[in-house]
Formats: sequence, C-alpha cells, structure tokens
Amino acid sequence: MLPVRASTTGHQDGEGSRCKPILTTFPLVSMKHVLVTGGAGFIGSNFVRHVLQVHPDLRVINYDALTYAGNLENLADIVGNPRYRFVRGNICDRRLVDEVIREHGVDTVVHFAAESHVDRSILDAGVFVQTNVLGTQVLLEAARVAGIEKFLHVSTDEVYGSLGPAGKFTEESPLHPNSPYAASKASSDLLALAYHHTFGLPVVVTRCSNNYGPYQFPEKLIPLMIINALNDRILPVYGDGLNIRDWLHVGDHCAAIDTVLSRGRLGETYNIGGNNEWKNIDIVKVILMTLGKPENLISFVKDRPGHDRRYAMDSSKLCDELDWQPAFTFEQGIVETIQWYVKHETWWRRVMTGEYQEYYRKQYHGA
Repeated sequence: MLPVRASTTGHQDGEGSRCKPILTTFPLVSMKHVLVTGGAGFIGSNFVRHVLQVHPDLRVINYDALTYAGNLENLADIVGNPRYRFVRGNICDRRLVDEVIREHGVDTVVHFAAESHVDRSILDAGVFVQTNVLGTQVLLEAARVAGIEKFLHVSTDEVYGSLGPAGKFTEESPLHPNSPYAASKASSDLLALAYHHTFGLPVVVTRCSNNYGPYQFPEKLIPLMIINALNDRILPVYGDGLNIRDWLHVGDHCAAIDTVLSRGRLGETYNIGGNNEWKNIDIVKVILMTLGKPENLISFVKDRPGHDRRYAMDSSKLCDELDWQPAFTFEQGIVETIQWYVKHETWWRRVMTGEYQEYYRKQYHGA
C-alpha cells in the first residue's frame, strides 16, 4: 500500500473505489467560442477534452505552435468533433492571432501556451522571454482590440519562489521567481493584470501547483521516473531528493480552471493546489514500489542551479469563494497515472523519439 499523507484530500465516488474530478457545469453566460492556446500540450489537451465533455454548447479552437511538447496525438480521439478546431500558430504572431479570433468569433481566451521546463530555461532563457512574456503581450493586445469577454491566464506556483519548512503561498504572497522560467511567468502574470487595471480587459489569473496525470511530456519528474523504471534505467534525482512539491492531478486542475472561468472575479488571482505535499524522493520510491522495481535504480545527481526547496499552495480563496475542492487523492491518482503510462507505451516512445510530429503532417497535410 502507498503511504497515506494526512494532508491529502479527496472525494470518493459512490463505491469508494475511484476518485474522479468534479466536473463543473456552471453556465458560461455568453461564452460560445473558446480559444485555448497551447491546447496540444499536457494540461491544455486535458482541458480541451474537459470543455468538450462538460459544456455541450461551447466550441473550442486549439491554437498551438506544436513545439517539442505539443502533441496532437493527445487529442486524436476528438479530431472529428464538430465543436473542435485546430490551428497551428505561434502566439507571437499577431497577424495570425487576430485572424483566428476574428474568423472563429472567439469571445473567450484560456491561455496555457508557454515554455514551461525550468531546466530548459536555465540552458536558454531567451525563448522563455520570447514566448512567455512577448507572446502573452501579443495575446492580451489582440484580446483588447477584439473586445474579448474573458481572458484567463494560466500561471504557476513558481512565481512565488521558495518556501521555508512551514506555511503556504497565498494570492497575497510576494512574487519572488528564482529561475528564468519562473521570472518569465511572473512577468506575464503582471502584464495580464496590468491589462485589466489599465484597459479594463476582463482578465483573471490562476496559479497552480505541480501537475501530474496522463499525456505529460516525459521530461517532467513523474513521467520521467515511470518511463526510466519501466526500462530499468537509472532514475536521476536532484540533490538530496528532499525538495517538496504540492501535487495536483491534471483533472482537478482542469475543473478548477473551468470553475474560475465560469465564476471567478475579474482582475483577481486564484491559487490552485492539491493540498498534497510530497518529497521528490518519496514520489520516486512510490513509483518504484508500484512497478515492482528496486530502489537501487535511484541515482542522486548534482542539484540544478537555484532549485527551490518547497512549494505549497493555499487554495482557500478558490475553495471558499467558488466552492472548488480537489477530487483526486494522490494515492489513487499516482497509481492510475502509472497504469496509464504502462498502457500507453507506444505514445511515450513516439514522444521521446519525436515521431509524434508525423501525426500533424499526416493528419493535416494528407501525407
């Protein structure tokens, strides 16, 4: 059995055998055409599927540049859905952004598109500034000119920096980003809020804790460790492995974004966390135990520069104002996630070799 964390929250279904995300079905008033940027990525693709599932009157336009982490195979099952359209494009391309908003009658923007891996930002910060800061500004300006009814900007707990051994980040915590990635996201947050206060753009910002679940690119901790363990390869763990993160299932994150999009107060920021803190080394050991692999596969490696020690999110504002709660317990969610990667070996092998890029060529160019 997995070790139980006292801080873990969750709701069981009627049989008590499975945790499922709370599917918010609050009416989105006049919203009809939602532009989801980065909708081919991990969280974005899960959100696209969520919206199509729970909001039968909404149409979704997925706008994605299909960089290394954007994979249309994540959404292969909905290609024929008449309420779904895909447009390949970069958020820095103002002309194309304007065209897509106009041609598809977009009234709502949910902005996921971002360079998002801390390690990559340490190697090359420039692309993070280009996409996360300039790209967000391009979207905001296009939304302002078009009279968009709501712009939801998706951000991260990393903008707050590192916590000590106690306490949690609230929406009032000062921003103290410690990596180029975090700094670029903090900048985009401030731009979004500035567009609300200066121009009256109907903006709301969400900041989430670490996500996990199906379709996550294998550079991130949980899928990387699962895949390495399945291949009996060394599992590299930074430093002493005692860095702590608050883990949030992607299904809960999508439901929370839906809730904020539906009822969040404009100009506000909402933290989204799983109330579920784990040390990195404990996550790795759970994965090995679940897969029946030995702990001698663990290899401690040199810590990355500026590695934040602990993140923890206070989601009470979201819970109290909008009545949201995470539905997945980590004990259930991690096992289901591990099983997903076991069953989808073809998917992650194609992702790791870059072959998934062929899907776009074949699907959209008939090659």
